[in-house]
Amino acid sequence: MGEVREGGCLCGAVRYTAAWPPMMIATCSCKNCQRQAGSSVALLAVMPAEAVAITGVLTAYEDTGESGGKVIRKFCGTCGSPIVSEIPAAPQMIIVKAGTLDNAKDLAPTLHYWTSSSHDWVQFPEGGVMLEKQA
Repeated sequence: MGEVREGGCLCGAVRYTAAWPPMMIATCSCKNCQRQAGSSVALLAVMPAEAVAITGVLTAYEDTGESGGKVIRKFCGTCGSPIVSEIPAAPQMIIVKAGTLDNAKDLAPTLHYWTSSSHDWVQFPEGGVMLEKQA
């Protein structure tokens, strides 16, 4: 059986467990992820939807991504921490905002989305797959 990782929001009102390892670890530099993360990139763990169990109340915001597709961004309504994103076109997966994991130190993204929107100073690791836009 695989590992289970835990995570949650800043205030502790929302917690989750995730069966590990994820399908992939990626970054996204699209403008919407930058705005939600408050950072130059969002660190993402893409998981099967059934692999994540969330406790607490999430607030949802329906967004339209740069690709034109819908993205449901879910976050703690108390502290605002982004927790997961869901893509209605792919309901079998969930995207965990990996910076909310209790232990994210060992994560090494291998895929980088929307590098065309990244800040000029961002340097992505060599060997990763770079996508100027989302495929």
